[in-house]
Amino acid sequence: MQKVHLARLKNCMRRAEKGEELTIGFFGGSITQDCAASVHEKSYAYRVFEWWEKTFPKAEFHYVNGGIGGTTSHFGAARVVSDMLMYQPDMAVVDFSVNDEAEEFFQETYEGVIRKLLTWKSKPAVLILNNVYYNSGKNAQDYHNKVGAWYGIPCVSMKDTLYQRMREGQYSQEELTQDGLHPNDYGHELVAAEIIAVLEQVKAHAEEQEEDPPLPEPMTANAYENARRLTIQEITPELMGFKADTEEKTGRLDLFKNGWIGKREGDRISFELEASCIAVQYRKAVAKPALRAKLILDGDTANSRILDGNFDMDWGDCAYLEPVLHHGKRLKRRMDIEIIDDGLEHAGPFYLMSIITA
Repeated sequence: MQKVHLARLKNCMRRAEKGEELTIGFFGGSITQDCAASVHEKSYAYRVFEWWEKTFPKAEFHYVNGGIGGTTSHFGAARVVSDMLMYQPDMAVVDFSVNDEAEEFFQETYEGVIRKLLTWKSKPAVLILNNVYYNSGKNAQDYHNKVGAWYGIPCVSMKDTLYQRMREGQYSQEELTQDGLHPNDYGHELVAAEIIAVLEQVKAHAEEQEEDPPLPEPMTANAYENARRLTIQEITPELMGFKADTEEKTGRLDLFKNGWIGKREGDRISFELEASCIAVQYRKAVAKPALRAKLILDGDTANSRILDGNFDMDWGDCAYLEPVLHHGKRLKRRMDIEIIDDGLEHAGPFYLMSIITA
């Protein structure tokens, strides 16, 4: 069993005890965002932030929440700078265990997020949070926690704690969540309590000095540590019918902005890229029908793919991220996307949100 490294977290607590200024961040999906909490202040993230404020009253704390519902660590690797690291956090809780699939691809994108955090100039303490599907016990923690163990990061698992207590009859599922996944106010309180219990354990030994070890070599191929998200602010593709979205983006959760819009058959957009990994992010819409598009990479029409703007779930429009190239050769590439004819009248537009490269 690998050692858990607590030097950064202890250092945060010693600084807080002295009355310094610290930024506490939370990065993940819908549970981190606050989904199913009646107000944001009852979310697990804000409750943990309040623990810092109450425990270290002399310090000045700043709160950053980088949660976006329905998003994976693949997207997280491309947005962690703009949605978290630009605020120079001193501590960051990371949670993608119910959005990532339990597979090696997401283990690699998750490592990209973790390494970006650990190598940032503010040297944040990192804590891994594993939420869980309470109706099935499903999550990606086996893959995520291997990354955590590789870097000696403390992990807090709801699968190993709340979910097990629920199965033993201490709680009913309905007491914790109304949809089998997102905690209600009480569920968020219990998630926060598990994190706080770990923080209390560390605080009890915060004065014990510990060295922050050097960063090990990556555990995976680690192609996504420096992933980039390209929107109309970062790249100027060739537009042949598609239009750049002129609507102003109002914040992190205003997802469907800064992209490109195709409205009719034959509308086309072309990108010149240099990357070994490419993914396209587009809106899958609840309101049907929505237009579909065909993607062709490097003129390979035999292996074109269809990007379907129709969403088969009902919880809201999805910022869908589709890998196009993974671990290819790093070459200059051309990617063409064209609206196809489905013979539909009054179909909703196809919204291309971004291109993610690594």
